[in-house]
Amino acid sequence: MEPSAPLFRNSYWVLRHGRSIPNEKGLIVSSLENGTLEKFGLASEGLNQARLAGELLLKELREKNIPLGKVRICYSPFSRTTDTAKVVADVLGIPFVSPQCKATVELRERYFGPSFELLSHDKYAEIWSLDEKDPFMPPEGGESVADVVSRLAVALADIEAEFQGCTVLIVSHGDPLQILQTVFHSVKELAPSNEGDILSKTKEIMVHSILSKHRRFALETAELRQIT
Repeated sequence: MEPSAPLFRNSYWVLRHGRSIPNEKGLIVSSLENGTLEKFGLASEGLNQARLAGELLLKELREKNIPLGKVRICYSPFSRTTDTAKVVADVLGIPFVSPQCKATVELRERYFGPSFELLSHDKYAEIWSLDEKDPFMPPEGGESVADVVSRLAVALADIEAEFQGCTVLIVSHGDPLQILQTVFHSVKELAPSNEGDILSKTKEIMVHSILSKHRRFALETAELRQIT
């Protein structure tokens, strides 16, 4: 019997952005309009964190004998994630303005809605409590967990279609990366068949018991994690 094809065409790492100015101010900045403002980029500590994450990734790539030409960086267009991706690319010696680095709007922060935008980080507890009760119910005017899964699946499908045999670093935000890891883990565990594309596989794991538990994959700022 021939060995089955791998579930994914690429290997994946995730990196949460470094400590940002919104982190320091204790603010929720989740809309694309606000998130792309320069004033909501990385704090100085976050720049240092991003550099250390890049150095750690470079070490891992060397240990695994992965050539830098096979590395791709896909990042959220928010200022804090763009800043992080730029620093990492610089550490790796990859030109940021090149086909190896790609801003991907589907990797943006989860929009928590106007009732939470620019308010205190303390409000996250309310959102996550709602997620546990019903991951299909969005905060008013914002995105539910299921909404984010749907757009992340599109991003992943596009990456899988565009690249093959690459090591892909996804630079994004806390909630999207928790949710993305939930998708990866659940697809591998519950939909391991190689039949069907990532969009159809994702639909199979769109259930309350899976999506309501995304917090188990939480990341610290600038935390790097291999997921495949």
